Amino acid sequence: MSLLKTIETNPSFAPREDKPTAERLISGNPEFKTWAQDASHGELVRTGVWEATPGLTHSIKGETFEFCHIISGVVEITPKDGEPVIYKAGDSFVMKPGFVGVWKTIETVRKIYIVVTP
Repeated sequence: MSLLKTIETNPSFAPREDKPTAERLISGNPEFKTWAQDASHGELVRTGVWEATPGLTHSIKGETFEFCHIISGVVEITPKDGEPVIYKAGDSFVMKPGFVGVWKTIETVRKIYIVVTP
């Protein structure tokens, strides 16, 4: 097992496809694709590429920490009781444990993610 992992931003393998649960969906008909590329520490740390089509969903992190780097597209994230923030290609951000807000995909977005779950 190598301790160096390159993240493929345009993976050649098929993604896992999904849609938001009814509880998370606010509006639209977003579809998600996930190309999981690495896991360590018994699946507590996961890395890969995620894509979403336009729509509006609740974002609830619980105890999860997530780093995101936007490869393409545009999203607007509005923390509960906060102001909306727009992220586009080249931007990076972190959603810390306890984050609650709204994720609005304006243009189909593709991001690299690193998720850490305790």
